[in-house]
This record gives sequence, structure tokens and C-alpha cells, in this order.
Amino acid sequence: MNKLLPVALLIAASTTFTSAHAQFFGGDDQARRQIVELREEMSARLEASSRGQLELANQNELLRGEVAGLRGQIEVLLHEIESLKQRQRDFYVDLDERISRVEGGGVIPGTAGVPAATAGDPAAESDTYESALNLLKEGRPGDSLEAFKAFLAAYPRSSFLPGANFWAGNAALQAQEVVAARSYFNTVITTWPEDPIAPDAMLGLANSLRLMGEARSEQDTLRRIVERYPDSSAAQVARQRITAQ
Repeated sequence: MNKLLPVALLIAASTTFTSAHAQFFGGDDQARRQIVELREEMSARLEASSRGQLELANQNELLRGEVAGLRGQIEVLLHEIESLKQRQRDFYVDLDERISRVEGGGVIPGTAGVPAATAGDPAAESDTYESALNLLKEGRPGDSLEAFKAFLAAYPRSSFLPGANFWAGNAALQAQEVVAARSYFNTVITTWPEDPIAPDAMLGLANSLRLMGEARSEQDTLRRIVERYPDSSAAQVARQRITAQ
């Protein structure tokens, strides 16, 4: 009996070791699985975060491009506004000279083939023209357009016809009568292509085409300005708008 005791103890110890071994390695496998799962989860999170950062970077790049484009358009518009103001000032100076020459009975340069009005009162003609312009300056484009229509009907042989059609086009454009604006600008371009106001009329035509959604025709018109009147202020604006597209 005493001899069998060590054997029994050895068997019990062996059984205990086997159970502990199984528990130890079984627990190690579970821990490994948990580590693998944690790694996979972390890897998925990192990948999702990387994708999000990449998308955010792409969006930021797109926004930078859009902002740069808007800045370019703003600069073009500001330059165009300043150019228009300068052209208006120059035109009013020229208008005063024309009125003086009409009152003096002289021939107005730049209006070859268009004789000065002899019927009626030249002073009344110039006053009517200037009144239509003043309506536009006062921010009343609809009234100005009607006044220019009346002027064109009353003075069909006026020396102011190029300017009257040009400013009628601008008044129509501001009154959102875009089709009428295009017609007035085209009249200036086709009838008086050598008049100093023709480049500005062509720029007005480009603006009309833009509002009508005719982008290709607008670009063609801008290029024609540069080709026909390369030294004009309208050509400077046209070049900037072509580059900004």
C-alpha cells in the first residue's frame, strides 16, 4: 500500500499538470485571437482615417482652386468696372465736343457717311440724347432704354447714332432685356465698325451672350475684340476674361 502511494501522487500531479497546460495554452490562443482582432480593428480604423484625410485634402485642394478662380474673376470684373468708368468719362468728354461741333455746324470726326442732323433743332437733339444718358446714370435703365428708342426714331440720321445704339444696348442689358441689348450692340459693330465705341459695343455683345448662356459665342466674340481692336481697353478686358476661363 505504501509503495502505491508515490505512484498515485505522480498520476495526480501529471493530471494536474496536463490540465494546467491545457488551460495555459488554451488561454494563450484566445489572447492571440484577441490581439489579432484588435490589430485588424485598429488597421481598419487607420485605413478609414487615412481615406477621410485623403478626401479632406482633395476637397481642400478643390476649394483652393475654386477660390483662386473666383479671385481671378473678381479681378477681371473690377478691372472691367474701372475700364467702363474710364470709358464713360472719356465718352462724356467726347460728347461735349460733339455737342459743341453740332452747335457750331461742324462735321464730327468718326462719323463719316453720317451727316450731322440739319432738320430740326440740333440743340434739342443733343439735349434729348443727354437726357437719355442721364437716365442711365441715375440708375433708371428701363426709362433710359425708352428714351433712346424715342431718340433713334426721332433722329434717324443723327451723328449720335453709334453712341445712341451703344447706350441703348447698355440700358437694355441692365434692364435684363438681353435679346434687345444684343441687337443694339450688333448694330454698332456692323454699321460703324471703325467708330471708337465699336470695341466697347463688341464687349457689350460678349456680355449679352454670356447672360444668354452662349459661352462659345461669348469666347469667339472676346477673341474677335482682341483681333480687331488689339490696342483698345476693351481688348485688355477681353484678354483677361479669355485667360480666366
